[in-house]
Amino acid sequence: MKHVLRPLSCTLALFLLMAPAVFANESGAHAAVGTTLPTWSIIPFVGMLLSIAIIPLIKPHWWEKNMLGAAIGWSILFLVPFSAAYGVNEALFRLLESVLLDYVPFIVLLFSLFVVAGGIAVKGTLAGTPKINALLLFIGTFLASWIGTTGAAMLMIRPVIKANAWRQRKVHVIVFFIFLVANIGGCLTPLGDPARCSLYLDIPFTSYFDFKLDYFVCCFLRYRSSPL
Repeated sequence: MKHVLRPLSCTLALFLLMAPAVFANESGAHAAVGTTLPTWSIIPFVGMLLSIAIIPLIKPHWWEKNMLGAAIGWSILFLVPFSAAYGVNEALFRLLESVLLDYVPFIVLLFSLFVVAGGIAVKGTLAGTPKINALLLFIGTFLASWIGTTGAAMLMIRPVIKANAWRQRKVHVIVFFIFLVANIGGCLTPLGDPARCSLYLDIPFTSYFDFKLDYFVCCFLRYRSSPL
């Protein structure tokens, strides 16, 4: 872990030293670039997502040691042609903007939820029956809309695991937990993740009040009807 944290800390310190350039040069000219990006610019992003999804399944040990290098490689694959097309100054501005104004606040938000919720221990003697599991998933999904998916997942995962410790077939419970609590649950209100984080994209705060609960209800009905 140290061999990863040290270069990350040094890189972040370097970016912070260059932060004044981001705020001093912010203007309408930079905003116009976002509307002219070609389709190929999404290839590195898609490649990074596929790497995260596939490589850990195929080469788990390689991925553990080289995930940072893979991320840097995909970033370079975008920055080099972007610099050639829009200039080195624009590429540097976009890199600093992404790291300092988007990535760092997002990581601080997730880390705070992880630490605070991870320090809360919920204890009980519930047995993981289908009704109890559905209730726990409902509570977790509701909480995800108010304290974020990370906070709700950290808060509820231990009670769910403990309640289902006696079951022989319990993988489906964790799968539904990931779907509901750690993902779509946060979309029910603008206070949850990813709705809250999408406010960085200037999406109206009240837009999530129109969210339809059809998929939410169907997931619970599907789990409740499962014979497992």
